[in-house]
Amino acid sequence: MQIELQDLVKTYTSADGLSQVKAVDGVSLTIPSNEIFGIIGKSGAGKSSLVRLISMMERPDSGQVLYDGQRVDNLDEKELVLKRRRIGMIFQNFNLFSSRSAGQNIAYPMEICGLPKDQINKRVDELLDLVELSDRKNARISTLSGGQKQRIAIARALANNPDILFCDEATSALDPQTTTSILNLIRKIQSQMNLTVVMITHQMEVVRDACSKVAVVNEGHVVEVGNVNDIFLNPQSPVTKDFISHIGSNLNKSDEGIIRWSMEGGKYELSFPTNQQGAPVLSNLAKRFDVEFNIRAAGVQKLTEGSVGKMIVDFSGFEVDKALDYLTQEGIIVNKVGK
Repeated sequence: MQIELQDLVKTYTSADGLSQVKAVDGVSLTIPSNEIFGIIGKSGAGKSSLVRLISMMERPDSGQVLYDGQRVDNLDEKELVLKRRRIGMIFQNFNLFSSRSAGQNIAYPMEICGLPKDQINKRVDELLDLVELSDRKNARISTLSGGQKQRIAIARALANNPDILFCDEATSALDPQTTTSILNLIRKIQSQMNLTVVMITHQMEVVRDACSKVAVVNEGHVVEVGNVNDIFLNPQSPVTKDFISHIGSNLNKSDEGIIRWSMEGGKYELSFPTNQQGAPVLSNLAKRFDVEFNIRAAGVQKLTEGSVGKMIVDFSGFEVDKALDYLTQEGIIVNKVGK
């Protein structure tokens, strides 16, 4: 299901009632059908407010939300309830009922819809198998690990065969290894069920590992949107550049694919598209121009589709500007990141 946002605005009044905050300010955006789309922003950027509007949890002050060309922000309460049943939601804190078993938690949305008991039991078993927890059907929630709780929450979100799945900071409370397994599960589910998945996060690693497209939100605006590969290769906005620069860049050795062996220097960041990652570009550069280079960090960041090579480099000599122009002509993205 394709989602289209047209000039959305949402303003909230402060707790003391003395001021107003425009959390979403004229956002227009298209979220394509049957893909994993990321919405990333720092705390207070407006991403959670935006998602409440997209998922019909709140109505915008102005603007429109359309699902497959049909406007949904102006539905009456009865139509809204029916439309919401086609939406699945996953949250950071799981929101599971401690008084119910794992299987009973998954069954709850179907019970609300009044489905027959035998149909509910069959669907619960199918979903437990999908999230690889078939042996935990009768387990108490308190006995499950964080990763298992999130898997049960995912199964519950899928109970009524939704068209759209919203994941609101779904991995923020999990350790890195569990995060990877949950993202792999979401990717598998999206592929099998042809879902439109919207992932809300403040972690660029989540975008890199799961999403095909991403919108970057800051101060209520979408400041950048595009394919994840393109944005990692050549980020345009300062906010996006800051997100990407913090993936492994401050570590001596990182499991993110970037290794930094010198914390000094590093004036330029070079980004290599897939077709240039094996080319002797710097070697050719040194032969052509009166320059020397010092590589401070390097590695390859794996994306959902392809990869991006990264280097943090210093250049010195009389022809640095010519050398940088040469790199650009060869298809290397050059960004100045240091002084």
